[in-house]
Amino acid sequence: MTVLDTGDAQPTTLEVASGPVAALTAGAPGAPPVLLLPGYTGSKEDFAPLLGPLGRAGMRAVAVDLPGQYQSPGPDDPAAYTPDRLAPTVLAVADLLGPDVRLLGHSFGGLVARAAVIAAPSAFDSLVLLSSGPAALGGQRRQRIEQLEPLLAAAGLPGVYAAMQAAEAADPDAVTPPADLAAFLRRRFLAGSPTMLQGMGQAIRSEPDRVEQLAAAGLPVLVVHGADDDAWLPDAQHDMARRLGARYAVVPGAAHSAAVENPEALLPVLLDFWR
Repeated sequence: MTVLDTGDAQPTTLEVASGPVAALTAGAPGAPPVLLLPGYTGSKEDFAPLLGPLGRAGMRAVAVDLPGQYQSPGPDDPAAYTPDRLAPTVLAVADLLGPDVRLLGHSFGGLVARAAVIAAPSAFDSLVLLSSGPAALGGQRRQRIEQLEPLLAAAGLPGVYAAMQAAEAADPDAVTPPADLAAFLRRRFLAGSPTMLQGMGQAIRSEPDRVEQLAAAGLPVLVVHGADDDAWLPDAQHDMARRLGARYAVVPGAAHSAAVENPEALLPVLLDFWR
């Protein structure tokens, strides 16, 4: 199953004060709610392989596009895309879903989820940080954002996407996606807000270490990542789990996007934590 196959999940739009939020949902409306936040340049479809199985396991799974991502409109202000500024939208969606929301954030979505928990711990039952880190992103992914940033201003989203594709084509280890998936990834990227790309790109490179604040919120936390994660390195995520007193798990056969790369291994880890 891929991001193109949403299975049992149904598209919907959630209306909150900050604007409409595009979502995919699966499971019975009265079931325990799970809210899933995607990463930088991602979307709700990144959780497609998990949604149907979560619904069949007795959860109400809701994956969203954060403001500015894919099918959710966002403000025309780069400063509006910091974790703290996005947190109120997450809290508003959680309020729609009911009490005891199980919150999961992937990558940059983990930083946003953390900010929401710090702002209002009582809104959530627990937090999963999936391939997210304690502070700002470093390494090659940070360098790539910095290299592409001037191109965004000069050539817009099409120019950035063309440069990304050229870089991937030059990588001997890159795997070319099937044509239908490649078309979706292009469509998704170009549908996003340029201001979102700029604002989240700045935020993910400037996020402070807020691990102690999260620990003080007192929620159960699971830190989980792919064995070959190349964003925040596994050692940094393991240390974050230690500092949080959190449960910690590694997904084999996965890198930065375990929900797509090995959902069969990730799912039981999540269900065991949530149950």
